[in-house]
Amino acid sequence: MNRQNHDHEAGNPHTAGAGLAHAPKDFGAAFAIGIALNLSFVGLEVVYGLLGHSVALVADAGHNLCDVLGLAMAWAASLLARRLPSETHTYGLPRGTILAALANAMLLLIAVGAITVEGVRRLVEPTPVASVTVIVVAALGTVVNGVTALLFLSGRNGDINLRAAFLHMAYGALVSLGAVVAGTVMWITGWTRLDPLVSLAIASVILVGTWSLLREAVGMSLDAVPTGVKPNEVSAFLT
Repeated sequence: MNRQNHDHEAGNPHTAGAGLAHAPKDFGAAFAIGIALNLSFVGLEVVYGLLGHSVALVADAGHNLCDVLGLAMAWAASLLARRLPSETHTYGLPRGTILAALANAMLLLIAVGAITVEGVRRLVEPTPVASVTVIVVAALGTVVNGVTALLFLSGRNGDINLRAAFLHMAYGALVSLGAVVAGTVMWITGWTRLDPLVSLAIASVILVGTWSLLREAVGMSLDAVPTGVKPNEVSAFLT
């Protein structure tokens, strides 16, 4: 590596060390598969969620729609990050992946707010829930989200954009799994308030998990040192 490349990496900390601003390899196929699977499942889940009067399924559908938007933004950012430097963007566009991760974190927070509002409303005004429908559809959602999350498993530690995509899908699988548990218990006990209670519990888990992503994305957008990069080691390497 020549001195010019050293200077280039020193001037752009997001492309040095852990490589948190760009994907280590092409995840285009993973994005395409994930978007196709989740977009198809959103329509299915909305229909059966409304027919079954399940806030857990409707909440999961809303979260999956956020997943589709999030995956689309992450994919677009990863493609932009591969563009070569130009006169107007001398480091290329790797920062787009940071902005996409920040947007994904905000989408997760919006989903948490929507789940919380609807969950509280259903606690106050409980409605009958088609438990078997909830179990079947949510089980399918667990598989769809789980498979999609696995597509980004290998890249989650090397790129904040891929980590955001992974968290979106992993939390989607968690919401769906919660709906399966709620539907099963309601089928046995008839306790309809469990449905919104599970939704609120899952919203809390997503909120806690999203906080670290949001904090890191904000920090990197403000040129903070990426997680895993030690400034003293970078300085020693360059001297």
